[in-house]
Amino acid sequence: MKKDYEFLNQINFPSDLKKIPEIKLQKVADELREELIDAVSVTGGHLGASLGVVELSVALHYIFNTPNDKLIWDVGHQCYPHKILTGRKDKIRTLRQGNGLSGFTKRSESEYDPFGAAHSSTSISSALGIAVANKLANKSDNVVAVIGDGAISAGMAYEAMNNAGASKTKMIVILNDNDMSIARPVGAMSTYLAKIFSGKVYFSLRETIKLITSAFSKRFSARAGKAEDLLRSAVTGGTLFSSLGFYYIGPIDGHDLNSLIPILKNARDSKHDGPILIHIKTKKGKGYTFAEEAKDNYHGVSKFNIKTGEQFKGSSKTPSYTKVFANTLIQHAKKDSKIVAITAAMPDGTGLDAFRKEFPDRTFDVGIAEQHAVTFAAGLATENFKPYAAIYSTFLQRAYDQVVHDVAIQSLPVRFAIDRAGLVGADGPTHAGSFDTTYLSTLPNFVVMAASDEAELVRMINTSTEINDRPSAFRYPRGSGIGAALPNINEKIEIGKSKIIKEGNKVAILNFGARLNETFKAAENLKKKGINITIVDARFAKPLDENLIWQLATTHEAIVTIEEGSIGGFGSHVVNFLSKKGLIDSNLKFRSMTLPDIFIDQDTPENMYKIANLDSSSIEEKILDVLNSNIVLQKQK
Repeated sequence: MKKDYEFLNQINFPSDLKKIPEIKLQKVADELREELIDAVSVTGGHLGASLGVVELSVALHYIFNTPNDKLIWDVGHQCYPHKILTGRKDKIRTLRQGNGLSGFTKRSESEYDPFGAAHSSTSISSALGIAVANKLANKSDNVVAVIGDGAISAGMAYEAMNNAGASKTKMIVILNDNDMSIARPVGAMSTYLAKIFSGKVYFSLRETIKLITSAFSKRFSARAGKAEDLLRSAVTGGTLFSSLGFYYIGPIDGHDLNSLIPILKNARDSKHDGPILIHIKTKKGKGYTFAEEAKDNYHGVSKFNIKTGEQFKGSSKTPSYTKVFANTLIQHAKKDSKIVAITAAMPDGTGLDAFRKEFPDRTFDVGIAEQHAVTFAAGLATENFKPYAAIYSTFLQRAYDQVVHDVAIQSLPVRFAIDRAGLVGADGPTHAGSFDTTYLSTLPNFVVMAASDEAELVRMINTSTEINDRPSAFRYPRGSGIGAALPNINEKIEIGKSKIIKEGNKVAILNFGARLNETFKAAENLKKKGINITIVDARFAKPLDENLIWQLATTHEAIVTIEEGSIGGFGSHVVNFLSKKGLIDSNLKFRSMTLPDIFIDQDTPENMYKIANLDSSSIEEKILDVLNSNIVLQKQK
């Protein structure tokens, strides 16, 4: 911590926070916000969401007895103030760095993180699990889940609320609403209503109406219309949650500690036998002008200048894979009116914001609802449209049943544009695209492609436009391409056809995906040692280029596969083919280079690939190892 704060310097844990007079808590919040801005300007990260919950973070740790009381942050985008208040203040400038603090909640990092998260809409389910565990163990500890208005729209959140309401188990859900179009509460009257709703006397709408009616005096008569509107808003706003079995409180100002503190106290001390939902209104980016005024409220930022708000983004003359995807799809859509694009709350991240500008009626952002996105795409495909579901690899995992049941079994031509394939850096294992090749290649009649560079990505998109009898997917990494010249949109690839890049004689490397450049580097070093390598851009994990693999297996001493994915993917399919054909029964050597069987913590992508042993040095070492291996398996006598 760089600055000499009046209160924040004294706070290392919530127990220290509780020693500060309640009247001084806003000052604590102001200092916390200042420290947060300063820290994230150094590290980058999810600033806007964290700025929006500064007061809430202070209030929660002030009122509740954490870590005995469990506080669960949905997604974790907003957990930075929480980290500063819970023993991690001195490490906050290591956020998202190698060997530093995670950008999300993480159980192994702190006892104040009872549940790890980085994907959305898990908080209510996990909180209910903890609350039921407390109930079974006769523990009276509170359980609080904080969830955003975007995350609560996901199906999993509704499943959890339905179950929570039926369970009659006490837990507190705080709906952090920074975007929903709910009428602005009316000053002191809204706070009064919220306090009524949170008090012990509110058990029915009839009783509430009585209380509100009795509170109206002549001095409120001028505002009777506004009061009536507010009441209607409050009642109807809570109707959904009440119907799910929740005791609804709100909406209240999430930046007003004078409202938050008493309402949280009431909720904490309530003997209500069931879940409570507190609806708060906040402003994303609160307290930092550049964040408040930015289109995305500084949702995810790189390092930035605090005084100007200018972000220090790495410059690259080559377009990102995401941009190449978007621009190529736009070109095809101009010629084919059947092409539509679908995203699950990530239009900017997937490049579909550009597609939407060109084709607003053919772009569908379904919100945080990957399951729905996939089946929605399947429905479009049944009517001869050409849906492109642009979803990050790590998020597509959430819709695997839909991929299998609704798409693959019916052989529907949904096209999956899988962004962020491979290791992604600062977001760590929760966002790594490690498993898509494995979980898609197991499915019958599925075309699974991986781009080795941006030119190949264009060819794969071109090819996908004419795959009308089965599902297909093409994966590509985060970040900029290598500067390859882009082909026109008519240049396609024969399905299941690999490409020989370099011909050698001893070892054949089958590269699947964006490790091709590292493979070239390794081959150049090996050439200096007299070892000539055959390099193949495999392109397809399914269907395999079986003819070429057969040819390589019968003309080379060894085959090595390389991929940016887990075991069970491309390499597994290659060795399965070799095994079925009896090609590894003789002297053929085989090695598969995949991501290791661990979750790799955040770091730079370069360092992460070194840890994964998928850099050029590791590839070179693997080739030398396989050539020097003379292991002979003999039958037992």
